[in-house]
Amino acid sequence: MNEQEIERLARRELLLKLAAAGALGAGGILGLVRDALSAGSLPATPGFRRLKGPVGVDNTRASIGLNVKPGQTVMTGEGGEAVYIIGPDAFLQREKTKVTFEESGGVQLMRIVTGSLLSVFGKGREKARNLQISTTTATIGIRGTGCYIEAEEARTYFCLCYGEAEVVPKGDPKQKETIQTRHHEHPIYIGAAGSKMMAPAAVINHTDAELILLENSVGRWPPFYDGQGGSRY
Repeated sequence: MNEQEIERLARRELLLKLAAAGALGAGGILGLVRDALSAGSLPATPGFRRLKGPVGVDNTRASIGLNVKPGQTVMTGEGGEAVYIIGPDAFLQREKTKVTFEESGGVQLMRIVTGSLLSVFGKGREKARNLQISTTTATIGIRGTGCYIEAEEARTYFCLCYGEAEVVPKGDPKQKETIQTRHHEHPIYIGAAGSKMMAPAAVINHTDAELILLENSVGRWPPFYDGQGGSRY
């Protein structure tokens, strides 16, 4: 048995265990597991991989396989949830969330207008430095990363699950901070005003199981997981 077959069997065993335990959520999860098992290498199939409840792209109701293009906005209503893939990146968008994808001058910009988004980004971003996330209170430069964001009008919750990111408070860019983590070590709140705009936070509302699912959907393992049932750290 070659290395690729061993990795595929490890991925299959883990995902089926997580699905059986309910760790990956309900409704449509078997399809996601099937897609993740078949994603042996990039590029993964782009577009929506899971839809639950009200989900739209601009003024169109989302459908499985529909691609998200620059300039478009993905919206989830109450009870809505979506998993979708754009290039080497994968996203789990929670209910009552609005995200706009833009591109200008070679820089890709994600505007999280409101709501919650779990994201994993391809490792090519580590050198390209061409992706930014914008919320009401912060601009975040992404470098090959997994992260979770909850965007509110007065503050942003940001957990850098692993990787590197530059966080710039919009109210005072001089307080910018470059963060590096291996496994959720430094979640923060970024406020709109105040002498200390970035305050420590707890890890909330996202799981390692969800990160594993997203990374597997694009043929990767998260760096904290060794693919054999344990942690690399």
